[in-house]
Amino acid sequence: MNPAKREEMFKRFRQSNPHPETELLFDSPFELLIAVMLSAQATDVSVNKATRKLYPVANTPAAIVDLGVAGITPYIRTIGLYNTKAKNVVEACRMLCELHGGEVPAEREALEALPGVGRKTANVVLNTAFREPAMAVDTHIFRVSNRTGLAPGKTVLAVEKKLLRFVPPDYLLDAHHWLILHGRYVCVARTPKCPDCLVNDLCDYKRKTIKPKHP
Repeated sequence: MNPAKREEMFKRFRQSNPHPETELLFDSPFELLIAVMLSAQATDVSVNKATRKLYPVANTPAAIVDLGVAGITPYIRTIGLYNTKAKNVVEACRMLCELHGGEVPAEREALEALPGVGRKTANVVLNTAFREPAMAVDTHIFRVSNRTGLAPGKTVLAVEKKLLRFVPPDYLLDAHHWLILHGRYVCVARTPKCPDCLVNDLCDYKRKTIKPKHP
């Protein structure tokens, strides 16, 4: 995919959805951080169901620490890997209280030092909460980047670096959300919905699907 096609791709995404947002529910950087930590190998829908009940009870690091692992577990039991996530969330909240005054840091190194926070989670928080041009590459973005030819790479990090280099600067802040939504609802894993795709004519994918003919 050449620079002109990339420019046109994101121009269409913006025209279709001028203000893309994460589907995780949050009202503060801290709520976003916890939601993203819980979302690993889980759907946004399942995380939102849990946090709708959890956040009215505890939506600060100090409140989560007070709940403890035993206290938070019932709220997130329906989410995959909840035992490990409960331990990581409580320990991360303890570190936020002790090292950062109960605030979520806006620096990658500090974020990645928290238990359960890897590069992808840090990128989501930096981009969504602090509006930095970071690129969190999940399975959807990895698939879209490779399938379309936007930023092909064999590893998540390779795709991330290419996206940061190839996405036109004017679109970089919101590119993460556009690509996730595109991969989640249009450029899906098994049978991409090519006939419904905004960028069908720009995409390098050779085996584009077509609408079935009706008698």
